[in-house]
Amino acid sequence: MTGKPKITVFDVAKYILEQSGEMTTMKLQKLVYYAQAWNLVWEEKPLFHEKIKAWANGPVVPELYYSHKGKFSIKTVRQGSVKRLSSTDKKNIDNILKFYGKRPGHYLSELTHKERPWKEARKGTPAGEQSSVEITHAAMAEYYGGL
Repeated sequence: MTGKPKITVFDVAKYILEQSGEMTTMKLQKLVYYAQAWNLVWEEKPLFHEKIKAWANGPVVPELYYSHKGKFSIKTVRQGSVKRLSSTDKKNIDNILKFYGKRPGHYLSELTHKERPWKEARKGTPAGEQSSVEITHAAMAEYYGGL
């Protein structure tokens, strides 16, 4: 197989942290979620291939979570390379950071709780309970594309 390597959530997280500096792990999770959601709208394709799950505190990419589990804040991720990101990818992530980046992680978590993709994926799951239900690309594209 030839061509450009697939972008991972770690590539996106590394770029976000390089641009914004240290942040809570909750905030990083929400920013990669919004980067994925809006990329689906703007580019009509996923930014990274890992699935996003509807966890109790909002959308989470489990692979990223387990890489920083136990930490409250994070400065960098070991995995990933920003070299995999195109100039368009970076421009789109920069737009996410301009809009969402100044908000604290808890605000972003509460925001996702009000939005249809997370709410629909959590439907039938009691508040605070674990869930491994995926927030689909279709649900994100439809909701954010309508905003």
